[in-house]
Amino acid sequence: MSYPGESEGVTGEKTPRLLDQVRARLRLKHYSLRTERAYVGWIRRFILAHGKRHPRDMGVAEVEGFLSTLAVEGKVAAGTQNQALSALLFLYKEVLSIELPWMETVVRAKRPQRVPVVLSRDEVNRLLAMLDGRFGLMASLLYGSGMRLMECVRLRVKDVDFELNQICVRDGKGGKDRHVPLPRRLHEALQAQLERVRLVHQQDLAAGLGAVWLPHALARKYPSAPREPGWQYVFPSDQLSRDPRDGERRRHHVDEAGLQRAVRNARLKAGIVKPATCHTLRHSFATHLLEAGQDIFCMPIKSCRDGALTVLSSYSCQNYMSIPPCLCASSVRIQTDL
Repeated sequence: MSYPGESEGVTGEKTPRLLDQVRARLRLKHYSLRTERAYVGWIRRFILAHGKRHPRDMGVAEVEGFLSTLAVEGKVAAGTQNQALSALLFLYKEVLSIELPWMETVVRAKRPQRVPVVLSRDEVNRLLAMLDGRFGLMASLLYGSGMRLMECVRLRVKDVDFELNQICVRDGKGGKDRHVPLPRRLHEALQAQLERVRLVHQQDLAAGLGAVWLPHALARKYPSAPREPGWQYVFPSDQLSRDPRDGERRRHHVDEAGLQRAVRNARLKAGIVKPATCHTLRHSFATHLLEAGQDIFCMPIKSCRDGALTVLSSYSCQNYMSIPPCLCASSVRIQTDL
């Protein structure tokens, strides 16, 4: 006599679905939520494109055919094609534990070298003049510090240092921390923003909320840290939301799409025809420092504590500017009154 589920064993546990295994593996290796969504999306598309066949039953022909279809029919950029390939390699290596010789032979699309869009000083002034409030402050920080978009959006209160005129960027590109300059002319506006953050945080605490998301299980190690003022976002969202991973109701940071739309609208109002984006302000920051004689390969800022020099940022002149490195020959201490 047979019983339902007899083959599943005494515990009755079922093997997780493939995409759930992908999510679990990505979280185990501390991939970001954005990367998780992108990889799961590409793996799902790959499976659906081949009639829902299991990836174990497919090989180099299916992978290369999928990537070719993206390039020829989808007309995706080289970076998008390489992202899809990275997702499939992660699936086979990390999830299915399949080491196949063809995996290393799949050719990645060659990304073309592009000269970035850079605004003149006058164009930057015109652009920032069309922005006000929170988004105006954020755009000014992007230009005055050289931060990336998500680095600004994810900025925490504890990482703003008015005494040293610097901002600590945590877990930036490549998972690295670094310091960037804090322009003195933004002190007053930024302090006013932090006061608004304090008031909102007090209201959330009074409502029994006030906890913020912390990375790498810090919330378990320091249970009171999520409600501390220093861990709050400098630019919090106006609305509370539920975390897609644990379901907790929190106040997350502002949506970066709002700043992107504000910068685009400001560019149009200012009559700037260049296709400038938030990242253009970072390129303009580096370019204007070069024009002022700064060495952006190593821009040191002196620490008040021990006098140590900390590298703030580094760029490649050939990648970001079509000028020879000799123009960046002298090392000059960065000015924080930009």
